[in-house]
Order: sequence, then structure tokens, then C-alpha cells
Amino acid sequence: MQQVRHLLESKGNQVYRVEPETPVLDVIKQMAQHGVGALLVMRGETLVGIVSERDYARKIVLQGRSSANTPVSEIMSGSVMTIGPDSSVADCMRLCTDSRVRHLPVVEQNRVIGVVSIGDLVKAVIDEQAKEIEHLQRYIAG
Repeated sequence: MQQVRHLLESKGNQVYRVEPETPVLDVIKQMAQHGVGALLVMRGETLVGIVSERDYARKIVLQGRSSANTPVSEIMSGSVMTIGPDSSVADCMRLCTDSRVRHLPVVEQNRVIGVVSIGDLVKAVIDEQAKEIEHLQRYIAG
């Protein structure tokens, strides 16, 4: 099974991030601009949290709070599950499913080197299965 390291090599290791003091409105604008569903919250190079569209919906919209006046630190998830680049795609899929998370920061030597989403993981599994099917069809036909 493919490792996260290979997934980052093919998809890229762009990390979209905000500071804890960033107003939630700016965070949502950045998510829309980058076409992502979550951003890492970092103080310098230190990961302090993650904020998702789900956090916004539940902690701003449903509670009637102001997204312009609320810092992201007040709605982010502070306990962030991370993975290493040598983690397998299958292990990450299990982690996402069991923990009900959609984004996993990839950390190597205490440094964030990328982020994988459940969509990235599903795509990797589908691609791998397609290659295996093609290989089996050639074997049977050969």
C-alpha cells in the first residue's frame, strides 16, 4: 500500500495556514480562495490547531457569533491528529474513519510538511485498485 510520502509527491505539499489571531471571516475567505475545507492554525512553525468548515458552521453560524470579530483560536480544534510521511494510506483511512476527521497534517521532525484529506486518501485507494485490476486483466489475457 502507498505511503503518505508518495501521496504528497504526486499531489504537492502546499500547506495553507493562518495565525491564531486571524478573524474567522478571513479564514473562511482563505478556504474559499484555496478551495479547501480546512486550514492549519500555526504560531510561527508550531501547529496549534486546525479549523474546518464544520467548526465554522457549528461554532459561528449556529451560535450566532460574529465571524468578523471572532479570532480563529476560539473555534479551532486544538487537539490535532497528525501522521508521519511513512504512514500508509490504509492506516490514514482507518484513522480518518475511526476519528471522524477529514484532514490530517503530515509532520516530520516536528515540522508540518503537508496535509492529506480524506478525498486524497480515497483517490489514492481508487488509483491503486485500478492499477491492480489492469494488472490482473493483463495476466488473465496473457
